[in-house]
Amino acid sequence: MEFDSRAIAAGFVAVAAVLGLLLWVVGVDDIAHTLALLDIRTFAVVLAVGLAWLLAWALALRRVLDALGVAASAWDAFLLYAAAAFANNVTPFGQAGGEPFSALLISRATESEYETGLAAIASVDTLNFVPSIVFALVGLTYYVARFATGDRIGLVFGVVVALAVTVPLVGYLVWRHRDAVEHRLVGLVHPVWARLGRYLPGISAPRREAVRRRVDSFVRSIERVATSRRDLVVAVGWSTLGWLCLCLALYLSLWALTPATTVDAAIVFVAVPVATIASVTPLPGGAGGVEAALVLLLVPTTGVTAATATSAALVFRAAVYWAPTVAGGGAAAWLELRARR
Repeated sequence: MEFDSRAIAAGFVAVAAVLGLLLWVVGVDDIAHTLALLDIRTFAVVLAVGLAWLLAWALALRRVLDALGVAASAWDAFLLYAAAAFANNVTPFGQAGGEPFSALLISRATESEYETGLAAIASVDTLNFVPSIVFALVGLTYYVARFATGDRIGLVFGVVVALAVTVPLVGYLVWRHRDAVEHRLVGLVHPVWARLGRYLPGISAPRREAVRRRVDSFVRSIERVATSRRDLVVAVGWSTLGWLCLCLALYLSLWALTPATTVDAAIVFVAVPVATIASVTPLPGGAGGVEAALVLLLVPTTGVTAATATSAALVFRAAVYWAPTVAGGGAAAWLELRARR
């Protein structure tokens, strides 16, 4: 599987346009003066915390693979998750865009079936939702109890509560009726592949029975993860540690740029999970959208200026988006080279 380089290039042109618009609206000079306050040693610490986040979620992936009966060392798991982060960061719609490529990398590196790799990365993404919504609810509850709420905070609170209720409910219904969902997936996927095989050269349409077997293999893999409680608990623990690292990275970014202002740490537990929702956009990895969402969340809740919020968002995203994208690109290239050998 190869990426469409033209589509990726067009996506990053759009990212540059969105970020350029954000910088222009806030004020390029003000942002430059704020970023001048950043100490290089503090930035190195933020980068290290971002690396710790990547490692924590890689270990969550390793535990999920273990539940599926797939052996992977901690180093291989780190390479795999870094490559998955790269795939998510260069394709639109966040994890939804990068998961097919991530699943292919996992299946090649671990010599497992493609459906197993897809089930592993999909399970990790699902498990990562649990700590994020818990952090957001706890942080918002603390903030609302301590400070007066405004319209924006009320809107954010409503979004978080809606997600906390809707997503688990939908997940439960899908799981409860998974056999019917599996049948519908086969009915949706097979006609699409049949049409692609008819009009696109080099693509052969699989038989309906072959599609059914693959979908069934994917569902059975999800079942194996869901019924392995010990592995689930450990994976969620690593995922929680990863979210703590993300929140710490944002807090350190704010702290480094606001030496005379005390920022309540609770708000980062809200800002990071909620802003991450903006990654599900047509922009690669949500770049531009996440930064804008962070600014909109930080300014009314922390009292910092728009320039400070924007600068902190840029530092934070350098550690948890741009650096992992570069490292993940190298990891993906290495895994592909090793698989071919």
